[in-house]
Amino acid sequence: MAAGAEIVFSYARIRLPTLGRVPPAALEVSDLSKRYGATVALDGTTFDAPAGAITAVLGRNGAGKTTTIDICAGLRAPDAGSVRVLGLDPRRDTATLHARIGVMPQTGGSGAAGVYPSVRPREVLRLFSSFYATPHDPDALLDRLDLTPVAGTPWRRLSGGEQQRLSLALALVGRPELVFLDEPTAALDVAGRHAVWSMLEDLRDNGTTIVVTTHALDEAQRHAEHVVVIDHGRVLASGRPADLLAASPRERRLTFDAPPGLPVGELATALPLSATVAEEHPGHYVVDAEVDPALVAAVTSWCAGRGVLAERVSTGAGTLEDLYLSLTADGATK
Repeated sequence: MAAGAEIVFSYARIRLPTLGRVPPAALEVSDLSKRYGATVALDGTTFDAPAGAITAVLGRNGAGKTTTIDICAGLRAPDAGSVRVLGLDPRRDTATLHARIGVMPQTGGSGAAGVYPSVRPREVLRLFSSFYATPHDPDALLDRLDLTPVAGTPWRRLSGGEQQRLSLALALVGRPELVFLDEPTAALDVAGRHAVWSMLEDLRDNGTTIVVTTHALDEAQRHAEHVVVIDHGRVLASGRPADLLAASPRERRLTFDAPPGLPVGELATALPLSATVAEEHPGHYVVDAEVDPALVAAVTSWCAGRGVLAERVSTGAGTLEDLYLSLTADGATK
């Protein structure tokens, strides 16, 4: 790693402590509504994003995530409702906010908006950094996101993952106080996703507020302090993942993954009379019952007797994926 990479995230700001008090909201979304013809994109969307934290906005395609991000970033006007970003109106105070926020739009693997096919990562990052008073070091950003080997490669010759990581670098180069990231780990391999989340955690630890949309519920549970679940333009739940899972009515449950299509009725007969078994979505099974060692043994023994390996066995309130599937009507993530 280049020496400059070690100072990329050196901030004067200190992350606000969360123990004993709730940090102030860096983003306040209130009763947002937005329609595209007959399509309702947002329907009274309301939530806050705490300062100095990672907030993950979760939802399927078409749930309203991107429209919400676009409105918060001042790229689109709502039909009704209000947004305050760092205490400012993103439409009225656009010039002021441009110097304080970063935006990574959804790319779908096609790359950052406004980048010419022949431009090279190092030159476009240096150009963008010239727009800000105290930018990050472009070369350090390239190094941190493993783009140094392709720093002189034309944009059109970069892989989809390299274009995605460059889009992230462009959103961060201005040293934003708050950054909006729409699907930042899309099109990335495992190493790329790890690098991105490691960077975002470093930013958060040094005071940056991060609002990120994602389909990767496991990543959100692992890295976000705050989550917002949106479906059909409405907020179904918001709060700390641990609090949402603790409040879930599905605390008496065991979940496991196995090949789809197992005879759940037969499994239920091998368990206590009060137990119910369902395949929530293909290959993901839920046993609602009083969870104890005997139940875990009975489930795994039944699977073993049929030559099936029960994977990702979990007890308790489950995961964000379990919560998401229980909140959405048809349990279909896209």
